[in-house]
Amino acid sequence: MATTGADKFMISLFAPTTKFTKFSSNPTVSTRQSWVLTRQSSVYRSITMSMNGCKGDPRKPLEMIKTQTFQPVSTPEMAMNLLKSTITELDFDPPSYSSGIIRLEVPIQQKIEAISWLQDQNNQLTRCFFSGRSQSIISPDLVIDDEPSSSNGHHSTKTTSDSKLVSVAGVGTAVFFQQSNPFSLNDWRCIRRFLSEDSPLIRAYGALRFDPTTSVSSEWKGFGSFYFMVPLVEFDELEGSSMLAVNIAWDDTVSWTWQDAINALRPELRQISSVVTKLRKEVPKTVILSSNHVPSKSGWDDGVNKALETINGSKSELVKVVLARSSRVVTKSDIDPLEWLAHLQVEGQDAYQFCIQPPNAPAFIGNTPEQLFHRKRFNVSSEALAATRGRGETKSLDRQMEDDLLRSPKDHLEFTIVRENIRGKLEDICNMVLVEPLKTVRKLPRVQHLYAKLSGRLRNEDDEFRVLSSLHPTPAVCGFPTEVARQFIAETEMFDRGMYAGPVGWFGGKETEFAVGIRSALVEKGLGGLIYAGAGIVNGTKSSSEWEELELKTSQITQPVLMYSGKAFV
Repeated sequence: MATTGADKFMISLFAPTTKFTKFSSNPTVSTRQSWVLTRQSSVYRSITMSMNGCKGDPRKPLEMIKTQTFQPVSTPEMAMNLLKSTITELDFDPPSYSSGIIRLEVPIQQKIEAISWLQDQNNQLTRCFFSGRSQSIISPDLVIDDEPSSSNGHHSTKTTSDSKLVSVAGVGTAVFFQQSNPFSLNDWRCIRRFLSEDSPLIRAYGALRFDPTTSVSSEWKGFGSFYFMVPLVEFDELEGSSMLAVNIAWDDTVSWTWQDAINALRPELRQISSVVTKLRKEVPKTVILSSNHVPSKSGWDDGVNKALETINGSKSELVKVVLARSSRVVTKSDIDPLEWLAHLQVEGQDAYQFCIQPPNAPAFIGNTPEQLFHRKRFNVSSEALAATRGRGETKSLDRQMEDDLLRSPKDHLEFTIVRENIRGKLEDICNMVLVEPLKTVRKLPRVQHLYAKLSGRLRNEDDEFRVLSSLHPTPAVCGFPTEVARQFIAETEMFDRGMYAGPVGWFGGKETEFAVGIRSALVEKGLGGLIYAGAGIVNGTKSSSEWEELELKTSQITQPVLMYSGKAFV
């Protein structure tokens, strides 16, 4: 009798040649989790079941990590049908391993926007979206091969020059990682258990709090100290095509078996829509009913004056501190976070776009220009980005504003603190560090900043955790010295930053990339949104000028979608 594609997959997947290591099992507490949250007449009602990977043993590798790529199909519906039939066949002959993660992926022979696919899914599901700067979220040489990888007709993931991955959308969680305590080396190791260079598209997407030592406010409760997820169902947008994938993760030692994973996957697959409607990126603006800044203008002046007094004090170590503002807007109609993000994509062609929404939380969205770091095996890079000017209405005026930025002593000091701090931290981890250029201007659609790029080579690939923990927070979002500035912020600011200005990105087996979560907002259905912006305070700072900078930065987020009293909210 002829074998089906799923039959061939099972033969390939569980063949004796598959490399694995067998470990004994140690029972731990159950990590099956279900959430039901009702807020203001069921604003949120999200129910899901998954495994918290942080409960696993960070010292024990998974017994199996595998990616299988099928023949390309024409439509998302065909891809979903193939995945469903494969999962049904797998359920008749489950793997014998006690832990593992399997990625099943089906290329689609048409380009479909990942954000449009995500918009058409059930908005009660956990979801995430990431799009890299200038299509840089995925390594430019990581693509889908169009030639079968073996005689069984399946495809492999390998490198060529076509089909670069542009953006990733995910719903549900194959495995998530969340704790109330600060992100630790063991937490990082728990994530790394599920990653492999041989399966480079199995990735954990998420974010960390700016300061995990401060109290968590109600709007940020659902995120914990950090939140990462390997999507259960994932849609990848490539330059010339697309791909639909499912990830299946299990670990008997944390009471989440293969059967638990399959039972959780089936109902979520039934909710996945294969009909994709192109998301409108030009829609009428939403009217703001009310807005409120924390701090107010007078409160901001007081905070800046306090900072300047401390900086200029003879006994103070503080050289720079970044103070932030939270602006709550209540709107006439609900703000859809994905529509808002789609607008930001149009506005920010040279920025990272992201959306993270845990199962019992609002959506954290952003359009950040600032990279924290990128690692590809041993190579690591980071950026210094500080000081701000607007863009001129004419080329002449724009150049004049650029020259003013380059010549300003105050801005030079602010930028130099950021660049040299990053350089020093990279030198502690890398064999060599190159800074090029030392200082230039990076122009964005509405603003321009001083900029430098730094790169180095790690002594050990496991130093990735050190890179993240040492670079965050940079002086660009916190200040200098770091701990002195962080303490000043904790004592001065009257709101919870949450994930604002924290690391936002993904871990992968082959490479990792994080941005800084600025130019961001927390979008709450039925409650409007919280919009965040910050400004650096150094010797010579003028409070009124920094307030204007906050307004300029906030406008990058609000202007595409919000109107106040008939005018754009700026």
